[in-house]
Amino acid sequence: MLPPYHSLPYSDFTDGAVSARYEQALRAVRASLGERSPLVIAGERVDTKPSIESVNPSDPSMIVGTAASADTGHVDTAIDAAWQAFPGWARRTAAERAGLIHRVGDLIAERSFDFAAWQTFEAGKNWAEAEADVAEAIDFCRYYAHQALQMAEPVPVHEYPGEENRSWLQPIGAGAVIPPWNFPLAILVGMTVGPVVGGNTVVLKPASNTPLVGWGFMKVLEEAGLPSGVVNFLPGSGGSIGDALVDHPKTRFVNFTGSKEVGLRIAERSARVVPGQTWLKRAYMEMGGKDALVVDDTADLDAAADAVVQSAFGFQGQKCSACSRLIVFESVHDALVDRVVERAAHLRVGPAVENHPMGPVISQAQYRAILDEIESGKSEATLVMGGKPIDLGGGYFIEPTVFDGVDPQARLAQHEIFGPVLSVIAVADFDHAMAVANGTEFGLTGGVFSEDEQRLERAQREFHVGNLYLNRKITGALVGIQPFGGFNMSGSNAKAGGPDYLRLFLEMKTVARRH
Repeated sequence: MLPPYHSLPYSDFTDGAVSARYEQALRAVRASLGERSPLVIAGERVDTKPSIESVNPSDPSMIVGTAASADTGHVDTAIDAAWQAFPGWARRTAAERAGLIHRVGDLIAERSFDFAAWQTFEAGKNWAEAEADVAEAIDFCRYYAHQALQMAEPVPVHEYPGEENRSWLQPIGAGAVIPPWNFPLAILVGMTVGPVVGGNTVVLKPASNTPLVGWGFMKVLEEAGLPSGVVNFLPGSGGSIGDALVDHPKTRFVNFTGSKEVGLRIAERSARVVPGQTWLKRAYMEMGGKDALVVDDTADLDAAADAVVQSAFGFQGQKCSACSRLIVFESVHDALVDRVVERAAHLRVGPAVENHPMGPVISQAQYRAILDEIESGKSEATLVMGGKPIDLGGGYFIEPTVFDGVDPQARLAQHEIFGPVLSVIAVADFDHAMAVANGTEFGLTGGVFSEDEQRLERAQREFHVGNLYLNRKITGALVGIQPFGGFNMSGSNAKAGGPDYLRLFLEMKTVARRH
């Protein structure tokens, strides 16, 4: 019997005892830097000469660790291992699988600050962002364990005279899991344990920027007693290894979270039937956003400004749910922008280990891309704050940046920058606001600040996003409370952390027996 599910509360880092524990975890992880992650295939640790070097984005001269780098031959071996493990794992009872995955969550919880500290070094997350990531991973394990028990119940069917009719859900096989770097534990864990607790097996390819966090998860799976081959671990090139996993005729499903460009590439490749393939691959693409927060003339502007700054600049804007467009009524535009700029100007930027409100962006490539977008944006709109790199003697630091007077069709308002850049768009009324809010190819998160009940009701009907937040920030969906996934080019709307997620990796079988 599993304990009841509750979303894990966050720590209060203003408590000296709590912050001291985190600092202790940082010291412990610092002493472990330089660790090497192997591949894991059928439970065996495999090393390779090619390596992935993971660096601290706050200080790129600091090597967090290295990882073995798989080649396409390892893909064949890993998929075979996953299929070999599948029958035995699928035959286990739902209670056995759920208990084991729940234990994985418990083990992560026992060392949550250690996992968070690894993210502070490897992903550049401050203490609160890193801990929230770990808490979400724990929640995924525990929530999906409960969902697996529900999915194991017989599917209700009507009786028919002279026959016994039964229907049930069963796992579909071995698949590929390709998570992103921005939530290197939470999304990686959720995308993996969802299919697995339902009885499937997987090949997991972690993001190349954050392989050491993924390796920590693999060690927990081993400690929890997960059978060999149920989860196989293949760090490697996103192009060659990712393509090989997606294209493989034995890949039954593909579970991806990342950029729109990569997601569309994977969706197209997944749709092809290649020689030796005997099914249509199930492929779930969770992609990006160009998320908007609408503020009208009845809103609490102080609360709205707080929410905008939290949503736009938390984790340096590197969230698919981040607020990148502020859509504000002309009548309160100046007052709100002043508040946003004032709050953003007080955000300290610095190394993640020092727990500044803003840290580095993930990599040199991302750093250059964001600065290029800012430079390009200067020809489209008025730069009212930020926009510059910050030289702290190393690290990929960029000022919180706000553009005003942005045209709704400008690149600043349409392209996902994935960095600390906010575009402000003034609108005349609520009709105009809804048109602008829906005027992108994405549909992930959105929000409205208003005291007008009719407008809030309209937003629920008309604002075309998968996750809509009213009078609060638009980031921070909680597992089991706010199932997460978007519309349009934001992806498959798979609703991670929701009651239907495991169903994506199961198929229904019906048996009719004549008496």
